[in-house]
Amino acid sequence: MRFILSSSKFLNSSNHFIPLSSSSTPKFSPFIAATMSTVSNTHNDVTTTQIKHHPLQVAKRLEKFKTTIFTQMSMLAAKHGAINLGQGFPNFDGPDFVKEAAIQAIRDGKNQYARGYGVPDLNNAIAERFKKDTGLVVDPEKEITVTSGCTEAIAATILGLINPGDEVILFAPFYDSYEATLSMAGAKVKSITLRPPDFAAPIEELKSAISKNTRAIMINTPHNPTGKMFTREELNFIASLCIENDVLVFSDEVYDKLAFDVEHISPASLPGMFERTVTMNSLGKTFSLTGWKIGWAIAPPHLTWGVRQAHSYLTFATSTPMQSATAAALRAPDSYFVELKRDYMAKRAILVEGLEAVGFKVFPSNGTYFVVVDHTPFGHENDVAFCEYLIKEVGVVAIPTSVFYLNPEDGKNLVRFTFCKDEGTLRAAVERLKEKLRK
Repeated sequence: MRFILSSSKFLNSSNHFIPLSSSSTPKFSPFIAATMSTVSNTHNDVTTTQIKHHPLQVAKRLEKFKTTIFTQMSMLAAKHGAINLGQGFPNFDGPDFVKEAAIQAIRDGKNQYARGYGVPDLNNAIAERFKKDTGLVVDPEKEITVTSGCTEAIAATILGLINPGDEVILFAPFYDSYEATLSMAGAKVKSITLRPPDFAAPIEELKSAISKNTRAIMINTPHNPTGKMFTREELNFIASLCIENDVLVFSDEVYDKLAFDVEHISPASLPGMFERTVTMNSLGKTFSLTGWKIGWAIAPPHLTWGVRQAHSYLTFATSTPMQSATAAALRAPDSYFVELKRDYMAKRAILVEGLEAVGFKVFPSNGTYFVVVDHTPFGHENDVAFCEYLIKEVGVVAIPTSVFYLNPEDGKNLVRFTFCKDEGTLRAAVERLKEKLRK
């Protein structure tokens, strides 16, 4: 029998205690795993219990990361019955035609290991979709690698192409797996901060950050958490810097079909950039099937080699029947993507109008299904304190953004809401905010 001893507040699903403090950004208390062993006492034949304490162990490269903010906020939401506008997963299901394709694949016996870099039909479908979206013709056999979600595509790209000591530049705020995976690779992380209200890329700052040791720039467009779309001018300048300094681009484009007001531009489509770009995408966001974890990386053969080497020893292969269904999804008619965008724009309007009516300063969201706001009108010390208050007293969940910066102070005034929920849920959350949130 095993149990945990701690004075912390509560235990999460990964056996981490989460003491959220209203006076600081998230801190994590150390705790002890206690093993209870039963032994026989030879003096009186009474069974007694001895307790041995074992500190939890983790490699130094991962010590700082602990439990994700998404786990923390989702657990608090469940505890307090709050409406979860924090973690970015839909509360509605994906399209029937994709689910039926998965069921049919299972019935057809497509249930054994897939080919390591992808089921041929899916690789072909990815190539078809990429050509339609970007105009680029890629070889499905040599330039596409199917992965277990975009998170694994990111990991395989970083672990396969980054050496210890290489510099990689991120735009903060950034998706939390970027920094953690770069740490696993032994990379040196540099951060360029995107600042409200428009989160424009500070070009001169980026230019000065590039050194002889810079190996890659990581781009997320549309950008989570801000909803920013990198403009053609920004991307052209980044491309010129990369070409001039022989720097790679790792482009996370999982929200490419959720580009609302500005054209989505894939960096690989810019002149001279395909040869130095890994483009990563997935099924989950576009088809509301985040639990399937089907992703892919597109890159020229000389970069694909490294991606596949890492992928082979991370997951080797990805779910076979779900790959078959993903091929069907990517061949959906254009009307599906038009309707998807229209539906999300309606959801965005409900949330943005509600947040503005309550008194938040709301920053533009031109893509993704996230909105970032300034919470300071409500008088809380920082984003973590505000999000705790919001959950416990108002009954709505948001995500504090300070965890998405190398310097948490840069994000302490901002929180992120998601609108990937049905309209009823969004309206209910807005009503709670209007009723209970106090300035």
